Amino acid sequence: MANKADQAKEYISTLRQTDIFYDLTEPQLKMVANVCSEITLKKEEVIFEENSAGDELYVIADGSVAIMLDPDLIQSIAGQSSQSLSIATLRRGQTFGEVALVDKGLRSASARCASKEARLLVIPSDKLLELCDSYPDMGYRLMRNIAADLAFKIRGTDLTIRERLLWQPRVE
Repeated sequence: MANKADQAKEYISTLRQTDIFYDLTEPQLKMVANVCSEITLKKEEVIFEENSAGDELYVIADGSVAIMLDPDLIQSIAGQSSQSLSIATLRRGQTFGEVALVDKGLRSASARCASKEARLLVIPSDKLLELCDSYPDMGYRLMRNIAADLAFKIRGTDLTIRERLLWQPRVE
């Protein structure tokens, strides 16, 4: 296992490649890296379930993660029996779990490992928000970036759902 200094450098490198952390300064990235932990998952392993409580933000360091919805919670699409609906596959440098960071509500989707193996950085929301409160410049940049990232994801999800609804065969 890498020593703590090497691990921090690796975390900083990964954070720098993400949309929400890309414009933070080196000292700011180091502070965020210091509150990170790491998990490794195998294919199909569940990270969290839709409608579960969440208080962590995840950064994909390696591998991929599928974001899944349970269509039964909305409505069975076109009258078909439902299985989990994959709305996105996220890869290295992408983040997920931001909604729980912003509103402390329940998870809006499930997440599971979509590759043979995935390595994730886990950032506790209370620690990250504490950094944002203590360093307002960093907090402003981070929250602006999270808002832009969430807007992008909402638009993509909206398009995916519209496509699925519009292109499904009609059941009569």
